[in-house]
Amino acid sequence: MHKWILEDWVFEIVVIKGRAEDCRMGFEAGDVFSCQYECPTGFCPKTMPVLYTLCEIARCGGNYKLKGSRNEYEIDFPCADSCIQFHLTAKKLVES
Repeated sequence: MHKWILEDWVFEIVVIKGRAEDCRMGFEAGDVFSCQYECPTGFCPKTMPVLYTLCEIARCGGNYKLKGSRNEYEIDFPCADSCIQFHLTAKKLVES
């Protein structure tokens, strides 16, 4: 596979609340995921549609304030089963 589009955003997803015993994926506070356009390795497939939607907001020029966040490019969101809480940070890559 040859990726020919250079992405201009990187996303960091951190588990900020939750216990491995409560999550089918075994996530717990402190787990970290990172991605650009691809699905993060090992991320929950059931929660991926929520993550994808939040990433698209940043990619399309929006921010998270209209979703209730105080910060333009950081937002907390629950997993699809509401047993894990994530913190998403969107970072614009500097063009060289």
